Amino acid sequence: KELQLQRDAQFLCSDPRMDTELVDRLVLQLNRIYPQILIDKEAHKFRNLSIPTKVRLAELLKHLHWKGEEACHEFYRGLHIHAEDVYSSLPTRVRQREMADPKQTKNVAVLPERFVLNDRGPVFFLSCFSFVVGIAMLYYCGGESYRVMEKCTGPFLHCSAARLSKGAKDVFITCAEVGKENK
Repeated sequence: KELQLQRDAQFLCSDPRMDTELVDRLVLQLNRIYPQILIDKEAHKFRNLSIPTKVRLAELLKHLHWKGEEACHEFYRGLHIHAEDVYSSLPTRVRQREMADPKQTKNVAVLPERFVLNDRGPVFFLSCFSFVVGIAMLYYCGGESYRVMEKCTGPFLHCSAARLSKGAKDVFITCAEVGKENK
């Protein structure tokens, strides 16, 4: 862990996510839970706001390296607890993941992230949208406006039911036909 901390120190000192609040939380955890690692006087020194956060963090990392393996391990543990995103993006963690599964990193092509809600495509979306519009038109348009609407939307309502299941299609078309007969 000592060598790991040396390799990660530059990344940690340059990462904007390592802000004053996070550094203070890490110092307080090390001081309160492991006072043998960071005594009160040292914790006060590393929480001094008159010194820039980057400088305090660099000094803390040097101090922990000097304290030994257990201190470095507890720092990583605290970082994992308080800032998992920072912890998982550490250069040594990334390298460990790559070394653990070298086949996966070589075989996986880098593709842009794509969110797929379903695999039915745009026709399914349009039929669902048409169904909702048809129901809304049936619900909100009544009386005389319905007669004007039924001339324009009759074929549209039948097309709306195109990709529905057999039962839903029958109900939808029956509602549309009954509406025509009633008016």
